[in-house]
Amino acid sequence: MAAAAPAAGSGTPREEEGPGGEAAAPQPQAPTSAPGARLSRLPLARVKALVKADPDVTLAGQEAIFILARAAELFVETIAKDAYCCAQQGKRKTLQRRDLDNAIEAVDEFAFLEGTLD
Repeated sequence: MAAAAPAAGSGTPREEEGPGGEAAAPQPQAPTSAPGARLSRLPLARVKALVKADPDVTLAGQEAIFILARAAELFVETIAKDAYCCAQQGKRKTLQRRDLDNAIEAVDEFAFLEGTLD
């Protein structure tokens, strides 16, 4: 089985074939070392400061800080997309607090957030 390789000139990975011939999900590619390219959209120093604010944390390695920053990015992206869907149902393009409330109520994975925006 061939590994995912970028298509010539496109910079996007080709899909691999999984068992049975169906296309497998594309594997994430390592970030490029282009000038100005950032591995995280959140400032790692700020994430580290938030982690160190917890009295139970004594040490936090750079890899752990990066993983926490990436997880936070994915979480914000996911909840924002779900909230935007709620805004679209209301025929709006601007997110409002009620859209976040509706997304939290509609998605089971966000149940731990219920009541936090009150």
